[in-house]
Amino acid sequence: MRDPYEVLGVDRSANAAEIKRAYRKLAKDYHPDRHAGDKRAQAKFAEINAAHEILGDKDKRGQFDRGEIDADGKQRFQGFGGFGGPGGGFENVDASTFADIFSAFRGAGGGPGGPGGAQQGGTRTFRFTRTPGGGQQQAGGGTEDDILRSIFGGAMPGGGQGTATAGRSAAKGADLRADVGVRLEDIAAGRKPKVTLPNGKTVQVTLPKGVADGQVIRLKGQGQTPASGGATGDALVRVRFVPHPLFKVEGADLRLDLPVSLDEAVLGAKIPVPTLSGKVNVTIKPHSSSGRVLRLKGKGLPKASGHGDLLVTPRIMLPEGADKELDDLMRRWREAKRPSPRGKAFD
Repeated sequence: MRDPYEVLGVDRSANAAEIKRAYRKLAKDYHPDRHAGDKRAQAKFAEINAAHEILGDKDKRGQFDRGEIDADGKQRFQGFGGFGGPGGGFENVDASTFADIFSAFRGAGGGPGGPGGAQQGGTRTFRFTRTPGGGQQQAGGGTEDDILRSIFGGAMPGGGQGTATAGRSAAKGADLRADVGVRLEDIAAGRKPKVTLPNGKTVQVTLPKGVADGQVIRLKGQGQTPASGGATGDALVRVRFVPHPLFKVEGADLRLDLPVSLDEAVLGAKIPVPTLSGKVNVTIKPHSSSGRVLRLKGKGLPKASGHGDLLVTPRIMLPEGADKELDDLMRRWREAKRPSPRGKAFD
Protein backbone atom coordinates (compact mmCIF):
# COMPACT_ATOMS: atom_id res chain seq x y z
CA MET A 1 0.00 0.00 0.00
CA ARG A 2 1.07 3.60 -0.54
CA ASP A 3 2.25 5.82 2.29
CA PRO A 4 -0.87 6.35 4.48
CA TYR A 5 -0.11 10.07 4.79
CA GLU A 6 -0.18 10.30 1.00
CA VAL A 7 -3.40 8.26 0.80
CA LEU A 8 -5.25 10.60 3.19
CA GLY A 9 -3.56 13.69 1.76
CA VAL A 10 -2.25 15.00 5.10
CA ASP A 11 1.16 16.17 6.30
CA ARG A 12 3.19 14.06 8.71
CA SER A 13 2.71 16.83 11.26
CA ALA A 14 -1.11 16.59 11.05
CA ASN A 15 -2.91 16.20 14.35
CA ALA A 16 -5.54 13.57 15.14
CA ALA A 17 -8.45 15.89 14.32
CA GLU A 18 -7.01 16.75 10.89
CA ILE A 19 -6.47 13.07 10.09
CA LYS A 20 -10.00 12.18 11.17
CA ARG A 21 -11.47 15.03 9.12
CA ALA A 22 -9.53 13.99 6.00
CA TYR A 23 -10.54 10.35 6.45
CA ARG A 24 -14.25 11.15 6.83
CA LYS A 25 -14.29 13.30 3.72
CA LEU A 26 -12.54 10.69 1.57
CA ALA A 27 -14.59 7.80 2.99
CA LYS A 28 -17.78 9.68 2.17
CA ASP A 29 -16.59 10.49 -1.38
CA TYR A 30 -15.58 6.89 -2.17
CA HIS A 31 -18.13 4.91 -0.14
CA PRO A 32 -19.39 1.84 -2.09
CA ASP A 33 -22.99 2.97 -1.59
CA ARG A 34 -22.24 5.99 -3.81
CA HIS A 35 -20.29 4.00 -6.42
CA ALA A 36 -22.21 0.76 -6.89
CA GLY A 37 -20.26 -1.63 -9.14
CA ASP A 38 -17.23 0.69 -9.42
CA LYS A 39 -14.25 -1.55 -8.59
CA ARG A 40 -11.79 1.35 -8.63
CA ALA A 41 -13.84 3.30 -6.11
CA GLN A 42 -14.11 0.21 -3.90
CA ALA A 43 -10.34 -0.30 -4.07
CA LYS A 44 -9.80 3.36 -3.19
CA PHE A 45 -12.26 3.06 -0.29
CA ALA A 46 -10.36 0.02 1.03
CA GLU A 47 -7.04 1.89 0.71
CA ILE A 48 -8.46 4.90 2.59
CA ASN A 49 -9.66 2.70 5.45
CA ALA A 50 -6.37 0.80 5.62
CA ALA A 51 -4.49 4.13 5.86
CA HIS A 52 -6.81 5.27 8.65
CA GLU A 53 -6.28 1.95 10.47
CA ILE A 54 -2.68 3.10 10.96
CA LEU A 55 -2.88 6.89 11.25
CA GLY A 56 -6.12 6.85 13.25
CA ASP A 57 -4.49 4.71 15.95
CA LYS A 58 -1.99 6.59 18.11
CA ASP A 59 0.18 3.54 18.81
CA LYS A 60 0.20 2.27 15.21
CA ARG A 61 0.97 5.74 13.89
CA GLY A 62 3.94 5.96 16.23
CA GLN A 63 5.18 2.55 15.10
CA PHE A 64 4.87 3.58 11.45
CA ASP A 65 6.65 6.90 12.01
CA ARG A 66 9.49 5.06 13.76
CA GLY A 67 9.73 2.55 10.93
CA GLU A 68 8.66 -0.39 13.08
CA ILE A 69 5.73 -1.30 10.78
CA ASP A 70 5.14 -0.74 7.09
CA ALA A 71 2.19 0.83 5.28
CA ASP A 72 0.29 -2.48 5.52
CA GLY A 73 0.73 -2.57 9.30
CA LYS A 74 3.22 -5.46 9.15
CA GLN A 75 6.29 -5.59 11.35
CA ARG A 76 9.52 -4.64 9.67
CA PHE A 77 12.60 -6.85 10.16
CA GLN A 78 14.57 -5.23 12.99
CA GLY A 79 17.50 -7.57 13.49
CA PHE A 80 19.74 -6.45 10.60
CA GLY A 81 20.06 -3.35 8.50
CA GLY A 82 19.95 -5.37 5.27
CA PHE A 83 22.82 -6.56 3.15
CA GLY A 84 24.45 -3.18 2.80
CA GLY A 85 23.38 -2.12 -0.68
CA PRO A 86 24.35 -3.42 -4.09
CA GLY A 87 27.63 -4.96 -3.03
CA GLY A 88 26.25 -7.12 -0.25
CA GLY A 89 27.70 -7.43 3.26
CA PHE A 90 26.00 -7.13 6.70
CA GLU A 91 25.32 -3.73 8.26
CA ASN A 92 25.27 -2.75 11.95
CA VAL A 93 26.42 -6.17 13.10
CA ASP A 94 29.53 -6.32 15.30
CA ALA A 95 32.03 -9.14 15.62
CA SER A 96 30.39 -10.60 18.72
CA THR A 97 27.07 -10.88 16.88
CA PHE A 98 28.75 -12.80 14.05
CA ALA A 99 30.38 -15.07 16.61
CA ASP A 100 27.00 -15.81 18.22
CA ILE A 101 25.37 -16.51 14.85
CA PHE A 102 28.01 -18.76 13.40
CA SER A 103 28.66 -20.64 16.62
CA ALA A 104 25.37 -22.42 15.93
CA PHE A 105 26.95 -24.02 12.89
CA ARG A 106 29.99 -25.57 14.60
CA GLY A 107 30.26 -29.09 13.40
CA ALA A 108 27.45 -28.62 10.88
CA GLY A 109 29.64 -29.67 7.98
CA GLY A 110 31.20 -32.71 9.62
CA GLY A 111 34.68 -33.05 11.06
CA PRO A 112 37.67 -30.77 10.52
CA GLY A 113 38.17 -29.99 6.90
CA GLY A 114 34.63 -31.09 5.99
CA PRO A 115 32.47 -29.31 3.46
CA GLY A 116 31.24 -26.84 6.04
CA GLY A 117 34.65 -25.14 6.23
CA ALA A 118 37.94 -25.42 8.06
CA GLN A 119 38.06 -25.72 11.83
CA GLN A 120 40.64 -23.59 13.58
CA GLY A 121 41.16 -23.63 17.31
CA GLY A 122 37.79 -25.28 17.95
CA THR A 123 35.84 -22.68 15.95
CA ARG A 124 34.46 -23.38 12.50
CA THR A 125 35.29 -20.51 10.14
CA PHE A 126 33.11 -19.57 7.16
CA ARG A 127 34.44 -17.46 4.33
CA PHE A 128 32.04 -15.69 1.95
CA THR A 129 32.78 -14.33 -1.51
CA ARG A 130 30.61 -11.97 -3.50
CA THR A 131 29.11 -13.31 -6.67
CA PRO A 132 28.67 -11.10 -9.75
CA GLY A 133 24.98 -10.70 -8.91
CA GLY A 134 25.76 -9.18 -5.52
CA GLY A 135 24.97 -12.32 -3.51
CA GLN A 136 27.30 -14.18 -1.18
CA GLN A 137 28.53 -17.76 -1.49
CA GLN A 138 30.19 -19.88 1.15
CA ALA A 139 33.63 -21.02 0.11
CA GLY A 140 34.08 -24.75 0.19
CA GLY A 141 30.55 -25.68 -0.98
CA GLY A 142 26.96 -24.66 -0.21
CA THR A 143 25.28 -21.32 -0.85
CA GLU A 144 24.22 -18.54 1.48
CA ASP A 145 20.74 -20.11 1.60
CA ASP A 146 22.07 -23.09 3.57
CA ILE A 147 23.06 -20.85 6.47
CA LEU A 148 20.92 -17.73 6.19
CA ARG A 149 17.62 -19.62 5.97
CA SER A 150 18.45 -21.12 9.34
CA ILE A 151 19.35 -17.69 10.74
CA PHE A 152 16.29 -15.84 9.45
CA GLY A 153 13.71 -18.63 9.59
CA GLY A 154 13.19 -18.69 5.83
CA ALA A 155 12.81 -14.91 5.34
CA MET A 156 15.95 -13.82 3.51
CA PRO A 157 17.16 -10.25 4.21
CA GLY A 158 17.49 -8.02 1.17
CA GLY A 159 14.33 -9.30 -0.51
CA GLY A 160 15.19 -13.01 -1.00
CA GLN A 161 12.49 -15.46 0.06
CA GLY A 162 12.94 -18.89 1.52
CA THR A 163 10.58 -21.47 2.94
CA ALA A 164 8.98 -20.30 6.20
CA THR A 165 9.86 -22.36 9.27
CA ALA A 166 8.02 -23.00 12.49
CA GLY A 167 10.16 -20.35 14.18
CA ARG A 168 8.90 -17.54 11.95
CA SER A 169 5.31 -17.35 10.73
CA ALA A 170 3.93 -14.88 8.21
CA ALA A 171 2.26 -11.79 9.64
CA LYS A 172 -1.52 -11.83 10.03
CA GLY A 173 -3.58 -9.35 8.03
CA ALA A 174 -4.99 -6.25 9.69
CA ASP A 175 -8.38 -6.34 11.40
CA LEU A 176 -11.11 -4.13 9.95
CA ARG A 177 -13.65 -2.16 11.98
CA ALA A 178 -17.18 -1.15 11.06
CA ASP A 179 -20.51 -0.19 12.65
CA VAL A 180 -23.87 -1.73 11.76
CA GLY A 181 -27.23 -0.19 12.65
CA VAL A 182 -29.95 -2.65 13.62
CA ARG A 183 -33.67 -2.10 14.20
CA LEU A 184 -35.33 -3.50 17.30
CA GLU A 185 -37.85 -5.31 15.08
CA ASP A 186 -34.99 -7.09 13.25
CA ILE A 187 -33.41 -8.16 16.53
CA ALA A 188 -36.73 -9.58 17.76
CA ALA A 189 -37.25 -11.45 14.48
CA GLY A 190 -33.70 -12.84 14.39
CA ARG A 191 -32.85 -11.17 11.07
CA LYS A 192 -29.21 -10.81 10.03
CA PRO A 193 -28.22 -7.23 9.22
CA LYS A 194 -25.79 -6.49 6.38
CA VAL A 195 -22.68 -4.35 6.82
CA THR A 196 -20.22 -2.98 4.26
CA LEU A 197 -16.65 -3.38 5.52
CA PRO A 198 -13.85 -0.87 4.86
CA ASN A 199 -12.51 -3.15 2.10
CA GLY A 200 -15.80 -2.76 0.20
CA LYS A 201 -17.06 -6.26 0.99
CA THR A 202 -20.67 -6.65 2.22
CA VAL A 203 -21.35 -9.42 4.73
CA GLN A 204 -24.24 -10.56 6.92
CA VAL A 205 -23.86 -10.43 10.70
CA THR A 206 -25.38 -13.08 12.95
CA LEU A 207 -26.53 -11.35 16.13
CA PRO A 208 -26.19 -13.43 19.30
CA LYS A 209 -29.17 -13.68 21.63
CA GLY A 210 -28.97 -10.92 24.19
CA VAL A 211 -26.92 -8.65 21.92
CA ALA A 212 -26.40 -5.22 23.49
CA ASP A 213 -26.09 -1.77 21.99
CA GLY A 214 -22.37 -1.09 21.42
CA GLN A 215 -21.38 -4.78 21.50
CA VAL A 216 -18.53 -5.73 19.15
CA ILE A 217 -18.88 -8.94 17.12
CA ARG A 218 -15.78 -10.56 15.61
CA LEU A 219 -16.14 -12.01 12.11
CA LYS A 220 -13.27 -14.43 11.59
CA GLY A 221 -11.33 -14.16 8.35
CA GLN A 222 -13.21 -11.11 7.02
CA GLY A 223 -10.35 -8.63 7.47
CA GLN A 224 -7.36 -7.70 5.32
CA THR A 225 -5.41 -10.41 3.50
CA PRO A 226 -1.67 -9.66 3.74
CA ALA A 227 0.44 -9.64 0.60
CA SER A 228 2.91 -11.94 2.37
CA GLY A 229 0.36 -14.76 2.29
CA GLY A 230 -0.26 -14.89 6.04
CA ALA A 231 -3.59 -15.47 7.74
CA THR A 232 -6.43 -13.09 6.88
CA GLY A 233 -7.41 -10.66 9.63
CA ASP A 234 -10.86 -10.38 11.23
CA ALA A 235 -13.68 -7.85 11.00
CA LEU A 236 -14.78 -6.21 14.25
CA VAL A 237 -18.36 -5.03 13.83
CA ARG A 238 -19.90 -2.80 16.48
CA VAL A 239 -23.70 -3.10 16.85
CA ARG A 240 -25.66 0.15 17.12
CA PHE A 241 -29.38 0.06 17.94
CA VAL A 242 -31.42 2.35 15.71
CA PRO A 243 -33.47 4.63 18.03
CA HIS A 244 -37.14 3.59 18.06
CA PRO A 245 -39.94 6.19 18.02
CA LEU A 246 -41.94 4.32 20.70
CA PHE A 247 -39.72 1.99 22.71
CA LYS A 248 -36.86 2.72 25.10
CA VAL A 249 -34.36 -0.12 25.61
CA GLU A 250 -33.40 -1.19 29.14
CA GLY A 251 -31.30 -4.32 28.77
CA ALA A 252 -33.66 -6.93 27.33
CA ASP A 253 -36.73 -5.00 28.55
CA LEU A 254 -38.54 -2.31 26.60
CA ARG A 255 -40.43 0.67 27.99
CA LEU A 256 -43.46 2.28 26.35
CA ASP A 257 -45.47 5.34 27.39
CA LEU A 258 -49.16 4.76 26.61
CA PRO A 259 -51.32 7.88 26.22
CA VAL A 260 -54.81 7.39 27.75
CA SER A 261 -57.73 9.79 27.90
CA LEU A 262 -59.27 10.96 31.17
CA ASP A 263 -62.40 8.86 30.68
CA GLU A 264 -60.30 5.74 29.93
CA ALA A 265 -58.37 6.26 33.16
CA VAL A 266 -61.55 6.83 35.21
CA LEU A 267 -63.87 4.25 33.66
CA GLY A 268 -61.30 1.72 32.41
CA ALA A 269 -60.72 0.52 28.86
CA LYS A 270 -59.05 -2.03 26.60
CA ILE A 271 -56.44 -0.34 24.41
CA PRO A 272 -54.41 -1.86 21.51
CA VAL A 273 -50.70 -1.54 22.29
CA PRO A 274 -47.88 -1.97 19.72
CA THR A 275 -45.13 -4.52 20.38
CA LEU A 276 -42.18 -5.68 18.26
CA SER A 277 -44.27 -8.63 17.04
CA GLY A 278 -47.65 -6.95 16.52
CA LYS A 279 -50.39 -5.33 18.58
CA VAL A 280 -51.90 -6.73 21.78
CA ASN A 281 -54.77 -5.44 23.92
CA VAL A 282 -53.96 -3.97 27.32
CA THR A 283 -56.62 -3.60 30.01
CA ILE A 284 -56.66 -0.28 31.82
CA LYS A 285 -58.50 -0.81 35.07
CA PRO A 286 -61.03 1.81 36.26
CA HIS A 287 -59.55 4.62 38.32
CA SER A 288 -56.02 3.92 37.07
CA SER A 289 -53.50 6.58 37.96
CA SER A 290 -50.97 7.88 35.50
CA GLY A 291 -47.53 6.30 35.92
CA ARG A 292 -48.67 2.83 37.03
CA VAL A 293 -46.55 0.25 35.18
CA LEU A 294 -48.16 -2.67 33.33
CA ARG A 295 -45.81 -5.58 32.52
CA LEU A 296 -46.30 -7.60 29.32
CA LYS A 297 -44.30 -10.78 29.78
CA GLY A 298 -41.99 -11.90 26.95
CA LYS A 299 -42.70 -8.90 24.71
CA GLY A 300 -39.21 -7.45 25.01
CA LEU A 301 -35.93 -8.29 23.24
CA PRO A 302 -34.41 -11.78 23.00
CA LYS A 303 -31.90 -12.68 25.70
CA ALA A 304 -29.68 -15.67 26.38
CA SER A 305 -32.71 -17.54 27.69
CA GLY A 306 -36.18 -16.37 26.65
CA HIS A 307 -37.22 -12.74 26.14
CA GLY A 308 -37.40 -9.58 28.15
CA ASP A 309 -40.67 -7.82 29.02
CA LEU A 310 -42.52 -4.77 27.71
CA LEU A 311 -43.20 -2.27 30.49
CA VAL A 312 -46.20 -0.08 29.63
CA THR A 313 -46.78 3.16 31.56
CA PRO A 314 -50.19 4.86 31.09
CA ARG A 315 -49.96 8.64 30.74
CA ILE A 316 -53.23 10.54 31.17
CA MET A 317 -53.65 13.06 28.38
CA LEU A 318 -56.17 15.89 28.55
CA PRO A 319 -57.89 17.08 25.37
CA GLU A 320 -56.27 19.92 23.53
CA GLY A 321 -58.18 23.19 23.71
CA ALA A 322 -61.11 24.12 25.92
CA ASP A 323 -63.86 21.60 26.75
CA LYS A 324 -66.81 23.30 28.49
CA GLU A 325 -68.33 20.13 29.93
CA LEU A 326 -64.98 19.02 31.36
CA ASP A 327 -64.32 22.48 32.74
CA ASP A 328 -67.72 22.57 34.45
CA LEU A 329 -67.15 19.10 35.93
CA MET A 330 -63.78 20.09 37.30
CA ARG A 331 -65.23 23.25 38.87
CA ARG A 332 -67.83 21.15 40.68
CA TRP A 333 -65.02 18.84 41.90
CA ARG A 334 -63.08 21.80 43.20
CA GLU A 335 -66.12 23.27 44.94
CA ALA A 336 -66.74 19.91 46.60
CA LYS A 337 -63.31 20.26 48.26
CA ARG A 338 -62.25 16.67 47.61
CA PRO A 339 -59.13 15.34 49.43
CA SER A 340 -55.83 16.31 47.80
CA PRO A 341 -54.06 13.44 45.99
CA ARG A 342 -50.73 14.76 47.32
CA GLY A 343 -51.39 13.99 50.99
CA LYS A 344 -50.26 15.87 54.10
CA ALA A 345 -46.59 15.75 53.12
CA PHE A 346 -47.25 18.49 50.55
CA ASP A 347 -49.39 20.69 52.77
